Amino acid sequence: MKKISLFIVCCLFISSRIRAQNSPTPAIRKNVPMDSIVLSDPFILADAKAKLYYMTGTGGLLWKSKNLHFWDGPYTVVKTDSTSWMGRHPMIWAAELHPYKNKYYYFATFTNRAVKIDTVKGNIIERRASHILVSDQPDGPYVPMKDSIYLPANKPTLDGTFWIDTDGKPYMVYCYEWLQNLNGTIEKIELKPDLSGSIGEGKVLFRASDAPWSREKDEQGNDRPNKVTDGPYLFRTATGRLGMIWTSWIYDVYTQGVAYSSSGTLDGAWAQEKDPVTPPNYGHGMLFRSLDGKLLMSLHSHKKIGDRTVRVPHLFEVDLSGDKLIVGKPFIP
Repeated sequence: MKKISLFIVCCLFISSRIRAQNSPTPAIRKNVPMDSIVLSDPFILADAKAKLYYMTGTGGLLWKSKNLHFWDGPYTVVKTDSTSWMGRHPMIWAAELHPYKNKYYYFATFTNRAVKIDTVKGNIIERRASHILVSDQPDGPYVPMKDSIYLPANKPTLDGTFWIDTDGKPYMVYCYEWLQNLNGTIEKIELKPDLSGSIGEGKVLFRASDAPWSREKDEQGNDRPNKVTDGPYLFRTATGRLGMIWTSWIYDVYTQGVAYSSSGTLDGAWAQEKDPVTPPNYGHGMLFRSLDGKLLMSLHSHKKIGDRTVRVPHLFEVDLSGDKLIVGKPFIP
């Protein structure tokens, strides 16, 4: 099979995000098998109180399940402020659900395509940023808080995730997009105690080029590290070691690697593992425990359907009992 170039894959993915965001909300479906759902960046919250799983991701919609196999949805759960920088109908990417201090927080990337902030090497960069909404319930509605801006308006950021560091303070960890800086970074910024805004400035944790496994070709066809950073998610092993899974590309193959902090804190230094942590064509992962205690990874892969490339969710078993993350076999609920 002829390989799809990175450029074509990215274009197809972005166009699918645009179609999903501008299309009317689909009708609620019942008992949909997980392998029949098309969803990028799948994030699953296992809620012991409700005895339900909540799955979200790109598109700003929500699915619910009692068993990880059959899902109901998609439900609309996001209410944005049309007078804010997001505009009337922002695109929503890579949403995550995080319980914190008796509330639920919706970390996501919002894009206002009507606002252009920069042009780099012929690429027009739209207003895009990681942001946080809040709700009293895991299934929303999620609404804005006090601050309308968490990250600089002149920088495209995406894929924000949540972490409480050893200092007890909450942080957003996010990507500063390669489209502008040409060597994507993963950064942290401190959040206010109620997550209603950010404190200070972002700090670089590492760069895309630090990964020994990510590769691409430059304009002359020479080999070099890939420039993409995507989908950070943090975890600790049973020995207390701090790790981060994140995703880039090996030429035109979507691939997930892992890095570990030598200090056990977000400040690192971060050391990249030599080899990817998941099979080829899987990425943007996160970890959760099932309601019966099994540690799982949720992530997506690319799939060809006719002339389209879509992203579909998958589950893998995971072992954190040692000092490294070990990804096991696919988990079929």
